[in-house]
Amino acid sequence: MRKIYALFLAALLFGVNASAEDEPEVLRPVTAAYTIEGGTSHIADTYLSPIKYSGWTTSLRYERMQAMKFSPDRWVMQLAASVSLQRALNYVGNSTMWYAGVDFSWGMMRRWQVTPGLTLAIGGEAAADLGGLYAMRNGNNPVSAKAAVTIGATGYAAYNMKIGRLPVTLCWQPSLPVTGVFFSPDYGELYYEIYLGDHDNLVHCAWWGNYFRLDNALTADLHFGATSLRVGYRGMILSTKVNNLVSRHFTHSAVIGVSGEWLSLNPRRRMSPKARIVNALFQNQWK
Repeated sequence: MRKIYALFLAALLFGVNASAEDEPEVLRPVTAAYTIEGGTSHIADTYLSPIKYSGWTTSLRYERMQAMKFSPDRWVMQLAASVSLQRALNYVGNSTMWYAGVDFSWGMMRRWQVTPGLTLAIGGEAAADLGGLYAMRNGNNPVSAKAAVTIGATGYAAYNMKIGRLPVTLCWQPSLPVTGVFFSPDYGELYYEIYLGDHDNLVHCAWWGNYFRLDNALTADLHFGATSLRVGYRGMILSTKVNNLVSRHFTHSAVIGVSGEWLSLNPRRRMSPKARIVNALFQNQWK
């Protein structure tokens, strides 16, 4: 009886190993992009001034996308980070306002291959934003700090096409926070008072009634070779209203940079000839 049991167990293990060997290895290249963005900025922050300021904006941005290891055909992750600088003037042109900030986000999306060239995805995203406004003419209140940690919805629509012989990937991606927390002082409260210990009513629960932010990006990757040229547009709308303070922040930017796919291989391990590559944007690599 023991011999029969041992033979049965050996046959079972052999079958599992055989099926594992028959399953092709999945390679998940990273799609990364480094871009420079520049355009117009429009700022209104009643903590600093009731007047709207308009000017320019510029930023550096890094994006990284990769199919998830546990279900590469269905799930994809995205990491993004950016640093921005803005300068705006009032309508008379005699007062300047500066903004500097950093943004970070990580999201995971479920995707569907609708057609061989079209992929749709939707999922969740966690984001952190930190920055500040500085009004050069203000005396007591020259700075308005900005900070928020949110979770929300994101997704993308990616489409492969050709312009003549040039392969092009179009991608539209919106991002909309749903809830979280954000910082705002009371109306007329000095940051010196906060420094002295007045910490009441500084952190607020974010929802669409008091914190609304929408990021939209439309890009085209022109695949000239292993490295692609990325061009496009990015727009951001941020509106907050709390403690009798209203803030409006709009930007419109042109996008230009480089993108490409990078695949890390272990030099000590030979790659299987049956290996299957799963693209970060598409379930199936397009022709």
